[in-house]
Amino acid sequence: MKLKIITHEKIVFEGEVDELVIQTTSGQMGILKDHIPMTTALAIGVTKAKLGDKYKYFATMGGVFQFKDNTATILTDVCEDGCDIDVTRANAAKNRAEARLADATAKIDADRAQAALARSLARLKAALNKGA
Repeated sequence: MKLKIITHEKIVFEGEVDELVIQTTSGQMGILKDHIPMTTALAIGVTKAKLGDKYKYFATMGGVFQFKDNTATILTDVCEDGCDIDVTRANAAKNRAEARLADATAKIDADRAQAALARSLARLKAALNKGA
């Protein structure tokens, strides 16, 4: 089946895959060739694509997933190939978000801090090939 991952800025990935695991807002879902047509919302998480005997991991920051005629399309604002993620930077972002959430005296937007934490964790999982 074909997979195409598209952001506003570029096509992150386009190619043939044997299997796909996505993180939807309802939970994790596996997609194989000849799956029924569907459209679903994506959560912040890791998309795992199987190419032959290897896997490729992407940190996907929400978006929309569509499958039709053996073509999987992911439309998202931000998607990063796990190979391109700066682990040090992602760890620093994770630590900052955890510190904000742990500081009971700080006046923070908890939802924003939770989203920052989720994004940094998705990046780390994709970079360390511990995805979906």
